[in-house]
Amino acid sequence: MFIGRERELQTLRRLYGTGKFQLPVIYGRRRVGKTALIERFAHGLPTLFFTAVESDARVNLRNLSREIYLFDHPDANPEAAPVFGNFYSALEAVFDLARKRQAVFVIDEFPYLAKADPGVPSYLQALVDRHKGSSRLFLVLCGSSLSFMKEQVLDEKSPLYGRRTAQIELKPFDFFESLDFLPGMEPREAAQVYGMVGGIPLYLLQFNGDTSLRENVEEAFLDPSSILYEEPVNLLKQEIQKASQYNAMLAAIAGGASQNNEIATAVGLTSTEITYYLKELQRIGLVTREAPIVGGGRRAVYRISDNLFRFWHRFVMPHRPTLERGIISRALTAIDKGMPGYMGQVFEEICRQWLWRRYVSGELDFEFDDIGRWWGTDPQARCEEELDIVCVAGGTAVAIGECKWRNEPFSRKELEKLLDRARLVDAAADGPCYAFSKSGFTDACVELADRVGSARLVTFDNMVANAKE
Repeated sequence: MFIGRERELQTLRRLYGTGKFQLPVIYGRRRVGKTALIERFAHGLPTLFFTAVESDARVNLRNLSREIYLFDHPDANPEAAPVFGNFYSALEAVFDLARKRQAVFVIDEFPYLAKADPGVPSYLQALVDRHKGSSRLFLVLCGSSLSFMKEQVLDEKSPLYGRRTAQIELKPFDFFESLDFLPGMEPREAAQVYGMVGGIPLYLLQFNGDTSLRENVEEAFLDPSSILYEEPVNLLKQEIQKASQYNAMLAAIAGGASQNNEIATAVGLTSTEITYYLKELQRIGLVTREAPIVGGGRRAVYRISDNLFRFWHRFVMPHRPTLERGIISRALTAIDKGMPGYMGQVFEEICRQWLWRRYVSGELDFEFDDIGRWWGTDPQARCEEELDIVCVAGGTAVAIGECKWRNEPFSRKELEKLLDRARLVDAAADGPCYAFSKSGFTDACVELADRVGSARLVTFDNMVANAKE
């Protein structure tokens, strides 16, 4: 099954259509669909596809030599392939092959190859500089280690800096795109699945629209033999050595600790000691440091930015001792009780995605540069307040919003409070105020919204319907 990625495919096809040497770099977290994208693009094209393995240089050189041999001798015995003396000569042979005809050469899991032989980036630099004018090679470097691809391939200190002709960071699908992976599933249940695994294709495909959500969770998360049961552990090990301390910090954040001192207390370290760990988790894309989008002056908070890690550390990891013994009742009870509160942050994310989609499609009557949250002190009421959504343009708030994922409708009192909060971020009194609700709105709330031109009521069902139009 291949879904979406039309913009990325268009970019690759446009580059290939030039008939000249190209070096697109494709990167993104594991399981996001990089290989599927490349295979879709390369279908029907002369392609040499080499996947590096986490092994030594000898093994990778032998495997690369075999792929080069089979590219020119597709019916030959792979065991008969001669092995090149070194990576430089092997890679140069590929450049030479593309003198005769345009060809795609994919190096998948490029970080493994560079680890096996650290000279590979420099070899490629020299070969690109020497042959780019005469070779019609379409060289794709692909990698799952975000830190490596950004620092060792795209960074200005990399030997390959300035040689790439495009870069594609393949990101997880948003909620509305994820619905295509969950045919037959009721959208509210699909939103919960998205809250559990995010927009990663492989993870979404672990859920079946013909089965109840509870059964899906049992099979996908609570069975020790399932893919998702061990996935966060394995992913972290691939990015970071000695992952135990990082797991403890992720568990603390998933459990509600958000500020530096709270996380430090939860893991038994000082605030100074955890700074390094937090920066590493930010570097590999698992944690986000968030500050109020306007106003400043408030202490930043840390959030887990990956839904799989957030859900797993909140609901699965604490129950692994019993799950290993086949006891799933405690984990299911925790999920049943905690999911409504857990979905609040997920629904905020979905609402932000909806606003971005509407803006891109030209369906909003205002413009903005970014969307974020705000929290701080209300000087009139002298209490702490927050706004789930603040759209900003040029550093000024132009729209605000509140998101409610619960079984009760959004009330008039809550809308009045939202309208009043515009002053906290210096938003215009007549600027858009969005009320997003899973369960609709009371009649009194609708009556007030009709009377106040700035109030805009959006149900979850409205959002899903808009996405399908």
